[in-house]
Amino acid sequence: MTTVEQPGSAARAVRRLRDSMINGELAPGTRLAESSLTGPLEVSRNTLREAFSTLIEEGLLVRLPHRGVFVATLSPAQIADIYRVRVLLECSALRQAPVRPPRAEGMHAAVDEARRAAEAGEWRAVGTANMHFHERIVALAGSPRLDAWMRQLTAELRLAFVAAPDLEGLHRPFVTMNEEITTAYEAGEAARAADLLRDYLLASERVVLGHLP
Repeated sequence: MTTVEQPGSAARAVRRLRDSMINGELAPGTRLAESSLTGPLEVSRNTLREAFSTLIEEGLLVRLPHRGVFVATLSPAQIADIYRVRVLLECSALRQAPVRPPRAEGMHAAVDEARRAAEAGEWRAVGTANMHFHERIVALAGSPRLDAWMRQLTAELRLAFVAAPDLEGLHRPFVTMNEEITTAYEAGEAARAADLLRDYLLASERVVLGHLP
């Protein structure tokens, strides 16, 4: 049966594959077979290859000659680079965020999402909620371009999270820290919240690198 595609099918396929990485559903090293993806994504092989090319450019996939397309595996240097960018992007967004009134609803929602998942022992879901928290921080800047950039960064970083052997040890310490950052921002102390976030990100980088297999 011929797949009937709508305009923008490649972009939607990119978003769905990227979301699968952010949600921890695609682990590093996973081979992406065209035959198993065209149906669920409702795209043709040519459109899927276009989506693959976009994600390869973003560093989320790699194409190996004579073997196929795989989810990327990040090196320690790549992870450190992601954190450098995150410190610049997230801390600036939070430091300059509006405080009269603060716009903390999205941050609160992500904190609540993480707490519910932690209570249920669903540590992969805690990691997803953590990604949502940091996306909500960047969203305070009100820039669709920065939002899209952050979405790519969180997808890349999730590849490192998925590879960690101890998800609880990786994510548990940061559930409370997210709440502390939200409380400081909501109190009108955006600069202090940004300082807490910087310390958080530096600690997170050490933890992530320490949990690499």
